[in-house]
Amino acid sequence: MPWDNNTGGGGRNNNGGPWGQVPGGGGGGGGGGNNRRPGGSPNLEDILARGRDRFQGGLPGGRWAIIGGALALVAFWALNAFYTIDAQEIGVELQFGKPKEELSQPGLHFHLWPIEQVERVAITENQTIIGAPSTSTRTGVAGGDNGLMLSGDQNLVDVRFSVLWSVSDPVNFLFNVREPDDMVRRTAESAMREVVGRRPVQDIFRDDKAGIQNEVQEITQAILDNYGVGVRLNQVTIDNAAPPAEVADAFNEVQRAEQDADKLQEDARSYANTQLGEARGQAAQLREAAAAYKDQVVLQAQGEAARFTSVYNEYVQNPEVTRKRLYLETMEQVLGNSRKVILEPGAAGSGVVPYLPLPEIQARSNPAAAGVGSN
Repeated sequence: MPWDNNTGGGGRNNNGGPWGQVPGGGGGGGGGGNNRRPGGSPNLEDILARGRDRFQGGLPGGRWAIIGGALALVAFWALNAFYTIDAQEIGVELQFGKPKEELSQPGLHFHLWPIEQVERVAITENQTIIGAPSTSTRTGVAGGDNGLMLSGDQNLVDVRFSVLWSVSDPVNFLFNVREPDDMVRRTAESAMREVVGRRPVQDIFRDDKAGIQNEVQEITQAILDNYGVGVRLNQVTIDNAAPPAEVADAFNEVQRAEQDADKLQEDARSYANTQLGEARGQAAQLREAAAAYKDQVVLQAQGEAARFTSVYNEYVQNPEVTRKRLYLETMEQVLGNSRKVILEPGAAGSGVVPYLPLPEIQARSNPAAAGVGSN
């Protein structure tokens, strides 16, 4: 059955549905100025007209709302466009992610945000401690190095040292290496292991600690410069160098034995130097005495020769007198200590009275009594 037969109107067309009315309850096709499409949905012209009427009526708050919003946007942009660099920082401006050549010194600066951004780099001195569970003063990241190293004479040593460094090139520091702090720590540790591995353990403990520190600083700085990290090392200091705890007692015993051996060697050298000094002194004294005796004998011989020469000269001039003089001098030497008295015969001895030396004879016969009597 066709739809026309269900209207109940005998074939009357009322622009309705199958039941003879407009969907949505509408009455006629154009009654009351209602611009709706058949079926009740609004058309595009009606929607545009209503929007135009509302806009001509104005926004809530009028033009002051627009001005206030614009000022808020300008203030927000200004807060991000102006920035401050602290006294211990250096700023690096980025334009579309590319760093500018000019660095921002401490103070107030301006940049075109958001197409330009700024990165801040601290230029203060940083300390990185290696060989102990410690933290870096800049990053706060714990460094869990155990510090165990093998020396050149195959000994284990636990080295704890610190590296003082600062940023020399902020651009390289920010963009050449991903983690420059970790780069400094690992490079310094590698350099220390290299230097310790070429040195005996005594150099690390006491003999050449300063030389090791300087060599590690030079090697580390060369490696960092090669990678372009933008870091300058100020000082490398060995805080502690000791044997591992597991072998500390045995190592201390070895150290004490070596110290005792060194002490004994020093004592032996001291004793040898003392004895050698005394022997050299005695040898010098003997040489001086021999030289003095030699001079004395030579001078005495020269004197005797001169005396003999003078006597000979006198003898040549007057032999008789010289012979008599020699005779008298010789007899004086021979008979000078004799107890005998010799008297020549003649008138000189006629007045001599014979005398018997009884006390002397008695003293000779009894020397003990003579000694008591004399006392």
